[in-house]
Amino acid sequence: MSTPKQMDAKEWGMLVTLSLLWGGSFFFIGIAVKELPPVTIVTLRVFLAAIALLIVCRVMGLHLPRQGAVWRAFFGMGLLNNIIPFCLIVWGQTHIASGLASVLNATTPLFTVIVAHFLTTDEKMTGNKLAGVLIGFAGVATMIGSTAFAGATSGFWGQIAILGAAISYAFASIFGRRFKAMGVPPLMTATGQISSSTLMLIPLALLIDKPWTLTMPGLETWGALVGIALLSTALAYLIFFRILATAGATNLALVTFLIPVSAILLGSMFLGERLEPKHFAGMAMIAAGLAAIDGRLLRRFKLA
Repeated sequence: MSTPKQMDAKEWGMLVTLSLLWGGSFFFIGIAVKELPPVTIVTLRVFLAAIALLIVCRVMGLHLPRQGAVWRAFFGMGLLNNIIPFCLIVWGQTHIASGLASVLNATTPLFTVIVAHFLTTDEKMTGNKLAGVLIGFAGVATMIGSTAFAGATSGFWGQIAILGAAISYAFASIFGRRFKAMGVPPLMTATGQISSSTLMLIPLALLIDKPWTLTMPGLETWGALVGIALLSTALAYLIFFRILATAGATNLALVTFLIPVSAILLGSMFLGERLEPKHFAGMAMIAAGLAAIDGRLLRRFKLA
């Protein structure tokens, strides 16, 4: 069995930066939802990010592919990786804290293991993966707790929305494998899916939110929108693909452990959010499940 590449200080720095950018997205959403409806927030996020990535492509002399099959894949990826999860996360954060949302979103690898088992031939379930999934979902049950049996509260449905986003990300991770077979470079995939998401979301926002009827948001909200678009989306994608190229997918998966930490810290310091003990207990169980799926700690114990 091949072992993952040892990351140097620069790669660890990029990984921590990426966790801050993605963890920061929950913080930015926590600000924006106070003044804007979910679909408008998501539309502005992908629109501004698409402009930024298209500029980067232009500077690098890259051009988006024109084949119809590739663009159909872009639209499919945009739906699974952007529109569905972004909308669910933003809506969910109108009912729950940003830190809790980030922890629940960290279940994405748990769902990916299940989806990959049924939809791929080379990523079947193993004993370690099954144990990790069971431990992780026990953590989710711990966090949701008795609210699942106490009636359909807004907080309960907010948590379910975030889990729905994680499931959508899991399907996106499998769907996105086709771009390598198509010969589409990662940066083009990111730019194409963000651009296609924008094209789908603009008419949706006009129909649902009627943005011309909304009150003009304040500077803090505009700052959050710019932050989530340029930092947590465009810049994050650039760093993501840089780490993927130099350190590999296995090392990149470690970011899953770090995102909730930054999101919880930002939420507590700037939004006044406080998580309950059951949330930290659930987070520890999810982390243990992810560690079991990742397998590296288990291999080190066996070698020790």
